[in-house]
Amino acid sequence: MKDFENDYPDHRSAPYYEHGDEPPCNPSENRNFYDVMDTHLKRRGFLMGGLATIATGLFGAALTTRGALAQSASASSLLGFTPVPVSYDDTVVVPEGYRVQVLGAWGEPIAGDMPAFSPSNSGAEQGLQIGQHHDGMHFFPIEGSSEDGLLVVNHEYIEPRFLHAGKWKGQAIDADTVVYDANGLRDDDEVLKEMNAHGVSIYRVAKQPDGAWAIVEDPRNRRVTTLTEIEIGGPVRGSDFVKTRFSPDGTRTRGTVNNCAHGVTPWNTYMAAEENWAGYFTNTDSVDQKPDLPREHARYGVSTSREGDRYGWHLAASGADDYVRFDASTKGASAVEDYRNEPNTYGWMVEIDPFDPAATPVKRTSLGRFAHEGVVFAPAVEGAPVVCYSGDDARFEYIYKFVSDGVFVPGETDGAILDSGTLYVARFDDDGTGEWIALAPGRNGLTPANGFDSLAHILVNTRAAADFVGATKMDRPEWGTVDPNSGEVYFTLTNNTRRTQAQVDAVNPRAVNNFGQIVRWRYPNGDHTRNTFDWDLFVIAGNAAQSATFAGKALDDASIFACPDGIWCDPSSRLWIQTDMGDIGPGYDGPLKDFGMNGMLAGDPTTGEIRRFLTGPWGQECTGVVTTPDQRTMFVNFQHPGAHASAEDFAAGNMGSTWPDGDAAIPPRSATIVITRDDGGIIGA
Repeated sequence: MKDFENDYPDHRSAPYYEHGDEPPCNPSENRNFYDVMDTHLKRRGFLMGGLATIATGLFGAALTTRGALAQSASASSLLGFTPVPVSYDDTVVVPEGYRVQVLGAWGEPIAGDMPAFSPSNSGAEQGLQIGQHHDGMHFFPIEGSSEDGLLVVNHEYIEPRFLHAGKWKGQAIDADTVVYDANGLRDDDEVLKEMNAHGVSIYRVAKQPDGAWAIVEDPRNRRVTTLTEIEIGGPVRGSDFVKTRFSPDGTRTRGTVNNCAHGVTPWNTYMAAEENWAGYFTNTDSVDQKPDLPREHARYGVSTSREGDRYGWHLAASGADDYVRFDASTKGASAVEDYRNEPNTYGWMVEIDPFDPAATPVKRTSLGRFAHEGVVFAPAVEGAPVVCYSGDDARFEYIYKFVSDGVFVPGETDGAILDSGTLYVARFDDDGTGEWIALAPGRNGLTPANGFDSLAHILVNTRAAADFVGATKMDRPEWGTVDPNSGEVYFTLTNNTRRTQAQVDAVNPRAVNNFGQIVRWRYPNGDHTRNTFDWDLFVIAGNAAQSATFAGKALDDASIFACPDGIWCDPSSRLWIQTDMGDIGPGYDGPLKDFGMNGMLAGDPTTGEIRRFLTGPWGQECTGVVTTPDQRTMFVNFQHPGAHASAEDFAAGNMGSTWPDGDAAIPPRSATIVITRDDGGIIGA
């Protein structure tokens, strides 16, 4: 298993590669989570095989802390809707009695002179519009209202051919390609537009008298983009690792990219994750014609090619400083004369105050540097430390926890509490227990003699520190959520490439865990500061033959799903599960064909029942979900509709999807949808 990730000379040819996935860069011998599950089964005399052994071995007697829960077979009291079927249509399907409205599509104006959307918008205009490829999201009520608030939306990445559709029309361009001129350089305005389509959108939304929701002009409406000045906070601030030509004292950087999931702090600010950021940079330093990258670049997959792995922004024709900083090659006599350290200013969680446009965002370095999927906070307890969790969304990476040094004081605590504390990484043991291992100077062998000179050194090299202490290698840890009532923590594990490519076929998809699973853990008395925990699997996703809930039941036509990604537990403990099976469109005939288009399901943590709540259009990923405080309005994002279209399709004017505008001449647009009930009731109940 450990060699599977290295079976392909080009990682982009491997199964389940998605745009922006980093190359394999975890060389440690730490055990994979699948190895832990194998051992967990074998200790009980079972081998991986059919549903019965999966259900019995993984769920039957693993834990005693939840006792009777696993035996429950009663119908869910949380799920009151009729599930929708698997869909293969280029549309949104929701249960009977629900309605859908599109709100906040890419390119909708929110600030400045409110430039209207056009496929030919300039780079400057894009900086005043909603970004592309929506992901994590939160609704911040204004004065407690469920009908008026600020919607804050992440924009994970871009699809250049759709972004520049007005200019690149008729060219054979695929989802990963950008256009260079005869000199191998990029057009400045195209680069500016791409940078401004990244980041975070903050805008006011309000329910109108007719029941529809609308964007409202407001001085708080704004964009945080790849060009926004951002403070560096925490132990890495001012260290030699982040000193650059732009910030010789190592206290500032510019921008944020690849903002995947998010988090909401107990003091009501927004946290944007920086996930697959490494490919935006290039470092062509070499010795004896071989790449010569520092550990803090190599362990994260910083590209060694001239163009980089993403968009080649550093090759903008003007050579402006905003652009060349993405070339991290050594060019000056010291770090303050070039951008060799610029990649070290990325890979963090970024705190944004949505209500204060004058507040500078801050990268909170105590939470570690890796491919952050998001961050989820445990319920804050007055007088106790603040605790939060984050997954490193890459194959064979880790799950982390942060515990603050300071304690939470309502009305006084702010983001500064995140600048001092202890970062831990998870080890999952065979017997259904686990341990948080501290990543701190002098602890668990993290000493100068072993290559970790300081806390800043550990944090910049979080992955290397986790490797060293023996954390459990996980299978793409994605979103996490905490049940606000039970305190249980859930994390999605999207898929697991257990077998080599030679062993994979459509009839045996479980061999490589095509479908993924959801892991959860709990603490005695709900004390999230404890260093040990009990874990189980809430569900092993898949079809009816290769799936199981913790209660030992298989998923059925109303609940089968694959590749769980987004997850959120609402105030009633209803668990919302979103899927990301890749850019699947019509005609797809791979191992995920039975699941149709990506969508969202709802689960009951007590009974294990799961029902499909919605499906989305062609090629999209369903990601980002939140309700208003009264739970009567839900916001959901669809990212990259139409992304499955081939280069030839694009040249012919077939953009893969016509959602949401229904016009084949307009590129498909990521967007937020608003879901309400005809009777005005609680969503999902």
